[in-house]
Amino acid sequence: MKNTRQKITDAAIEIFNEDLSAPLEAVAEKAEVTRRTLHRYFTDRQDLLLACQSEMQESCKKAIGAVYGHFSDPLERFENMFYAAIDCGVKFSFLHRMHNNDHHTHTAKDENCTQYDITFNKFKSTLEELQRKNLITKDLSVEWIEMLSAGIVTAAVNSEKSGNVAKVNIKKFAWLSLSKGILV
Repeated sequence: MKNTRQKITDAAIEIFNEDLSAPLEAVAEKAEVTRRTLHRYFTDRQDLLLACQSEMQESCKKAIGAVYGHFSDPLERFENMFYAAIDCGVKFSFLHRMHNNDHHTHTAKDENCTQYDITFNKFKSTLEELQRKNLITKDLSVEWIEMLSAGIVTAAVNSEKSGNVAKVNIKKFAWLSLSKGILV
């Protein structure tokens, strides 16, 4: 069984992914703990958000890093990194949104930003390699393709949560949607 700190962190990731301004009571309720218990583990909202960010960084970095080191073919690597992002699910979507919103100042001096860059630069370098090899369109910038990928990951996560798309089809539909837009 998950320890209490991990239950709270997982609940916060799910709740804050939907609404970053959600009250801590909603997190406590989702984690099935009292607000008092939540505050035994986290001093305030910022402390909890930092724990969420750290958890998401580690989870996504591990999943994407494993794929990156396993596939030498850049198209296979990118497709499987994309699937790893879907497997990271809510964590990937939330992490990407946190680092790309108007309230975030991305800086190399911030350890969380550095870890984010390490993870997402694997996507970027693979996309750049694919463009150099003329395997994906050069009509779209790498940054656009990164945002498009993140949007499709979010759609995949939302489809799974809603239950409107059979789970067995989600990755297939997501890759079809992305690949049709970027492959040459």
